Amino acid sequence: MAEAAQGRVQEAVESMVQGLERERIRGMQGAMFRCSAQCCENSTASMQQVQQCIERCHAPLARAQAIVTGELEHFQDRLSRCTLHCNDKARDALEAGGGE
Repeated sequence: MAEAAQGRVQEAVESMVQGLERERIRGMQGAMFRCSAQCCENSTASMQQVQQCIERCHAPLARAQAIVTGELEHFQDRLSRCTLHCNDKARDALEAGGGE
């Protein structure tokens, strides 16, 4: 039963991440690549200026990816704490039932 619940949670998370990637991240990646290409097409810019331009283009995507990663880690932490709490409650219930 626990494995089935774990599978459902995993599928839901994967579906959410895939939807987010399709609906938001891909567009941001496209914008980043187009912006970076414009940086490279600037023939008057120095190598350092082009690099800084590319880094500015990448910043929004990097921030978005960091937010998604942080939220997924936060969710995993909460899920782990919940699992531990449920295991403790089940163990306590079994121990209380066994002593009667």
